[in-house]
Amino acid sequence: MYKDSIQKVIDYIEENLKAEITALELADMAGYSVFHFYRVFQSAVGMPVMQFILRRRLLNAIYEIGSGQGKTDAAFSYGFDTYAGFYKSFVRELGYTPAEYLRKFKVKKPYRINIFQEEHIMVSNKKIAELLALWGLQDAKISDVVYGETGEVSDTAKFVGEDYIIKYTNNLGNVNKAVDISKALENVGLATLSVIPTLEGKEYVENGELYFYLAKKVKGESILASKVYLDEYEKKARFIGEIIGQLDLVLERIDVVVDEADTFAAARDYALPKLKEILPIEGDFANKYIKTMEELYPKLPRQIIHRDPNPSNIIVSGDKWGFIDFDLSERNARIYDPCYAATAILSESFEDGNEDKLSKWISIMKEILIGYDTVVRLSDEEKKAVPYIILSNQFISTAWFADKDKYKDIFDVNVKMTKWIIENIDRISIM
Repeated sequence: MYKDSIQKVIDYIEENLKAEITALELADMAGYSVFHFYRVFQSAVGMPVMQFILRRRLLNAIYEIGSGQGKTDAAFSYGFDTYAGFYKSFVRELGYTPAEYLRKFKVKKPYRINIFQEEHIMVSNKKIAELLALWGLQDAKISDVVYGETGEVSDTAKFVGEDYIIKYTNNLGNVNKAVDISKALENVGLATLSVIPTLEGKEYVENGELYFYLAKKVKGESILASKVYLDEYEKKARFIGEIIGQLDLVLERIDVVVDEADTFAAARDYALPKLKEILPIEGDFANKYIKTMEELYPKLPRQIIHRDPNPSNIIVSGDKWGFIDFDLSERNARIYDPCYAATAILSESFEDGNEDKLSKWISIMKEILIGYDTVVRLSDEEKKAVPYIILSNQFISTAWFADKDKYKDIFDVNVKMTKWIIENIDRISIM
C-alpha cells in the first residue's frame, strides 16, 4: 500500500531534517521512480516533497529559536547557508518574519505527521496564489493561520492580505453549509465571514480533491481563554453566554441543510467503550450518567447550533461581535453550544491541582449559562442536563484525541479534565 512507503519516507525525513536529503534517495526508499514518487508523495501529503522538507525545517528551526537557541545556529543546523536565507524562506513559506512569528504566537514543537492517524491537508502558498487569481488576488500576501494561545497551525485555511481568508476542505458538504449559514447570518445583520464570489461568480472552486472558498474576515479580535480569567471574569463569562444565546436565536430561524447529531449516542456508543481502557470509569457512575441522559436528552430542545463556539471563534470589536467557522454546524441539543464554550475555556487553561483557578472556572461556566439563559430561557431539563452535556462532550473529545499523535498534549489534558469533571459533577450543576 502506497501509504506505508510514504509514511516511511515522512518518518525518515523527520529523523534527518538536519542532514542533506535528496529526492532520489527518498524515491529509492519508497521503491518508486523519482517522477512517480513526486506524484505519489504530493497526492498523499498535499505538497511537493522538497517543499514539505523545507516547511518542516522552518517550523523546527523556529521552535528551537523560540526555545533559546541562537537564530544563526538554528538556521545553520537545518541546512541554511545564512540566516538571511532562512529569513527569506520563512517569510515566503509562512507569511511572517521570524521575529513577528515569535512575538505573536506560542511556538510549539511541530508534531510528527502520521497519515494513518489523521487526514492532513497541506497546500503550498504557490498553489494558493494560483487559485487566488480566480478572485484577482494572485499578488496578495499569503500567511499561515496560527492560533496564538496554542501555537497550532491551521491546515485548512490561510490568510490572504489583511482582509481575507481562504479556506479549503475535501468535504463539499461542509463548504455548502458554511456558505449557506454565512449568507443567512448576513441577511439578519450578524457579523460573520462573508463569502466572496470569484470573478466568474462562483462561491467556491474545486481543485483536485479539495474545495476552496474565499471569505472577508470579521474585523476585531478573538476572545482569549486566558483573559477570561482576569478582572471582571464573571461579566466576561456572562457576555459570552449572552452572545451565544443571541447566535442560537438566529440559527433557530434559518433554513439550512445540516447533519443531525446525537451527542448522547456518540458518548454512549463510541466514546465510553473506547475510553474503557484509557480512562476507567466506575460502573456506578457510568450507569448514573446513562440513566440520567436517557431521561433528559430526548426532552432537550434541538436546533441548528454552531457546534464549535470556543473563544477563538468569537470576534469582538468595541461593542460589536460576531462568530466565525460554521463548518461543523449541525442540528443538536441547543444547550450544547454554551456548554462547549465553557469546556473550551477549561481545556485551554486547565491546571490540574490549581483549585483556585478550577473554582474560578466553575464560576465562569455558571455565568456563561446564566448569560445564555437570559436570552434563550433554558428549560428545567436543560438546566439539569448541563453537567452531563459537559461530560458527554468530554467523553467524545477525549476519545477522538486518543489515537492521534498530533493532539497528544491535548489528549493528556483532556484525560485529566474528564477525571476532574467526574469528581466534581455536583459542583458544576446549575440547579
